[in-house]
Amino acid sequence: MADESYPLDLKYFKEHDWVRLEGEEAVFGITWFAQDALGEIVYADVAGVGDTVVAGATYGQLESVKAVTDVFAPLTGEVVGANALLQEEPQLVNSDSYGQGWLIRVRMTAQQQLDELMDAGDYQQFLRET
Repeated sequence: MADESYPLDLKYFKEHDWVRLEGEEAVFGITWFAQDALGEIVYADVAGVGDTVVAGATYGQLESVKAVTDVFAPLTGEVVGANALLQEEPQLVNSDSYGQGWLIRVRMTAQQQLDELMDAGDYQQFLRET
């Protein structure tokens, strides 16, 4: 597993998801905290290309040796990419949660929702308070 980190260039959602902005698109994944709490990820089932995801609603599940957990969308949009590497190597979510362990790529349809997400400092404060 990777060392605890919360990159400054990302936005964070209260359900322990991160967002990396790339133009009109956003890449989603789960935070170090979430992958650490789950333990070793053994299976990933996420929305596919063409699906619509809605902020605050589930778009998939991650199965670990401990449990199965829902993954929540931090933003609304259309899925334009899903990480195919996770079919063979779901543990990438643990070893590289902010890189090769990303989950889906979305074309945002409600950019104002970005204002509701936390920056790295706010997310770390949120973790201390919960």
